[in-house]
Amino acid sequence: MNIFEALRQEHEIQRHLVAKLVETHGDTQERKKIFEQLKHELKIHADAEERHFYIPLIKKDLTQEKARHSVAEHHEMDELIEQLEDTEMDASNWLKKAKELEHKVIHHLDEEEQEVFQMAGKALTDNQKLSLAEDYNKEIKKMR
Repeated sequence: MNIFEALRQEHEIQRHLVAKLVETHGDTQERKKIFEQLKHELKIHADAEERHFYIPLIKKDLTQEKARHSVAEHHEMDELIEQLEDTEMDASNWLKKAKELEHKVIHHLDEEEQEVFQMAGKALTDNQKLSLAEDYNKEIKKMR
């Protein structure tokens, strides 16, 4: 498995959870559970991805700008999560904020897969793609 395959696997988990989250209603156990799962998945993914994908890409001229942009998007998602945590789950604007998060997550994943992966494919060697995936997967497994 290379780094792109490893990241895509995790992206599918995030897509699934964020879609389930915006289908929930009110201050329910289901909403709390899905929100906590999504929050955890986004955090471990961002931490491992920054360490084992974006740091190597920031060091390369070809991918530096895209990598910095993607890391900035991680911080934007963190801010939306904080806003959701500070809002009552049954408040009228909670779902609106959750849909903003959904939009940001989907945009980020799509942009990463359609743009960043192509540039990274040119910047990284085959061995790097394999070793980064191994390191990324080890970290995800440890944090999960």
